[in-house]
Amino acid sequence: MNVSVVLVINSGSSSFKYQLLDVETETALASGLVERIGEGMGAASHKVHFTGVGAAAVDATYTQELPIPDHAVGFQVMLDAFAEHGPSLTENAPVAVGHRVVQGGARFFQPTLITDLVEINIDELSVLAPLHNPGAVQGIRAARAAFGDLPHVAVFDTAFHQTLPPAAYTYAIDRAIARKHRIRRYGFHGTSHKFVSESVAEYLGRPLRSLKQIVLHLGNGASITAIDGGHSVETSMGLTPLEGLVMGTRSGDLDPSILLVLARREEMSPAELDAFLNKSSGMLGLAGVSDMRDIEDRREAGDGPASLAFDVYIHRLRAYIGSYIAQLGGVDVISFTAGVGENSPLIRAAALETLGFLGIKLDAAANEERRKGIRTISTPDSSVTVLVVPTNEELEIARQALAVARVA
Repeated sequence: MNVSVVLVINSGSSSFKYQLLDVETETALASGLVERIGEGMGAASHKVHFTGVGAAAVDATYTQELPIPDHAVGFQVMLDAFAEHGPSLTENAPVAVGHRVVQGGARFFQPTLITDLVEINIDELSVLAPLHNPGAVQGIRAARAAFGDLPHVAVFDTAFHQTLPPAAYTYAIDRAIARKHRIRRYGFHGTSHKFVSESVAEYLGRPLRSLKQIVLHLGNGASITAIDGGHSVETSMGLTPLEGLVMGTRSGDLDPSILLVLARREEMSPAELDAFLNKSSGMLGLAGVSDMRDIEDRREAGDGPASLAFDVYIHRLRAYIGSYIAQLGGVDVISFTAGVGENSPLIRAAALETLGFLGIKLDAAANEERRKGIRTISTPDSSVTVLVVPTNEELEIARQALAVARVA
């Protein structure tokens, strides 16, 4: 029996993603997506990852459409896919189930074995993450029912940022109001920032505690974190994942009075304002598309709105990088990760273009190169090492879940 296999669940209100991973070999055995839960017709895809050679190395994907009224049925669909298409959950039996949970508040600062009380606490924290935690709770309940004999571990996006100092996490509002409603900066993408910063230390062969790092997690959602000696000391997302950088559909930073203006002049309700800032702002609001590849193509073709959106995006990136260098008192490594960070040479070059005065030098050829794994894109004489580091949040969740399960 393989004692290092973990099933990782990332659940939302109407869908969940899963991966079956062997932590020891750091390989994904299978992955899938169950979506449109609770709608008229659901959909499910299941991919078997092969590690052989030649024809045997080709992944196989299986899809189907069928009614999926709730998460419990969704988990049965997943189990049926494993039984029919493999890999066998008998031969590759998971020893733990790891759950991604977005918001852990100030209660959870490390991966936590899920008990009935922990589940209740995660549910209560939905007031801080109404778009995320309720779906996580549904996934946890369905998974605990399906795998009742396994330890279930919650891994929180916010946990890595529990090391933020008070000056970084405190908003300048009335203290009593902030305390009553638990209003503070929590930060997100912590699992990715932790994985990347630790991977950097291993890649460079240097102690994590010796490094001042800035990690840019740039995807449809985007955040930047300053990491000193392995500890998060500043991060761009705040009470919710809305604050900070310009994102695919999220506005990032803006004057709070804008909400008051829209409420008065457009008669927008809180729910409408929430949807406006989270789902129709950012690059989508500026250029009409949210995918950075489309933005870059339109900019290249001379599209004005796309060019402005790109410039706004880069302007915000540079502002945060400069600010975090100041907060750290210098920087040893700047890393780019996630979909945009790993795949857009243009974004990386533009973000660092004005930092030459600090001695940061990008190797243009290395920056354009596309290959797997961590790679250096700065020149040998650059004062700061610049890296592209593929993130793997599922592997990090699996690692943490396995560690907790082994001592449970």
